[in-house]
Amino acid sequence: MSVLRIILTIIFVIDCIALSAIVLMQEGKQQGLGTIGGLSETYWGKNKGRSMEGALVKGTKFLACGFIVLAIVLNLNF
Repeated sequence: MSVLRIILTIIFVIDCIALSAIVLMQEGKQQGLGTIGGLSETYWGKNKGRSMEGALVKGTKFLACGFIVLAIVLNLNF
């Protein structure tokens, strides 16, 4: 069981580093005064899910779920 724990710990550390990097790569969510008049609804704002920003958001969700699951599994006493 200790080999499994070591492997899970290594995956956990890689997940933590990747999650930190992907969060730092994302853009800020503030749009400034353009959100008041609706000026933030541009072509890129509507199609953000298909862009690099959308991929970063999806990756963040995936890595965060992995982080939580691995943290729970590693805290079990097996």
